[in-house]
Amino acid sequence: MHQFVLTLAARDTKGIVYAVSGLLYQAGCNIIDSQQFGDLAGADATGYFFMRVHFEAPDHLAGPGQLETLFEHARQQFGMALHFHAQAARARLMLMVSQHGHCLNDLLYRWKSGQLPVDIPAIVSNHETYRDLVEGYGIPFHHLPLPPGSSAEAKQAQERRVLAIAEAERIDLVVLARYMQILSPALCEAWRGRAINIHHSFLPSFKGAKPYYQAHARGVKLIGATAHYVTADLDEGPILEQDVERVDHTLSAEDFTAVGRDIECVVLARAVRWHVEHRVLLNGHKTVVFR
Repeated sequence: MHQFVLTLAARDTKGIVYAVSGLLYQAGCNIIDSQQFGDLAGADATGYFFMRVHFEAPDHLAGPGQLETLFEHARQQFGMALHFHAQAARARLMLMVSQHGHCLNDLLYRWKSGQLPVDIPAIVSNHETYRDLVEGYGIPFHHLPLPPGSSAEAKQAQERRVLAIAEAERIDLVVLARYMQILSPALCEAWRGRAINIHHSFLPSFKGAKPYYQAHARGVKLIGATAHYVTADLDEGPILEQDVERVDHTLSAEDFTAVGRDIECVVLARAVRWHVEHRVLLNGHKTVVFR
């Protein structure tokens, strides 16, 4: 038996669950887990229905293409955005980092220890800071510098090299593990829904440089981090995960930063795992995350 994950989105209407489960049953499949959500409540409801099904398929349905053929009529009938993902296929990640390496180090440890079942064929940085760390894991390190004051042409050339690496390595997901460069709208569009950023604050508060120092100056009692998909609207992409930690007046700004970095690592790791496990579906400017 081969295991797959089916994800779908469609305008909410009667009969979708019946059609999906019926087709899987008739094909000899076994449903292991099924989750669903209809976005119908509230003024900002999109009216869409979302579903994630983890199932086993017999040998004659060994590939996503055969399953898509099986579901073609239902796809057209309900106007489904439908995708099948083979469980055995490991996502290929490219990590990007600048000069804060805590998220990079955390993801590499989770990958090496088998906690994050992905392949990481490339790491890109605009600094040399973490070359030794990366090469110690046996992963190619690509140093693509972008000095302060670089021209628009230099930035475009650097991004073309980044994109070429991603295409050559057949990258499924780009992870900005504290990569402190703003991506161009063209690159954001090329990676739409396939690039995750970790923002070092609980959005939408305290944007910009040194958010923990801003938070400390305001005497906040909660600090956090936000993982979101990259879009051309800076730090406003659909949010995958957030978390917070309680702090108080006894902690310094440096203490805030240390606590915040721990949260960033956890939040980013969760977001990456949920994406590669096909648990995240886009719902306009929001996400549906089946945990």
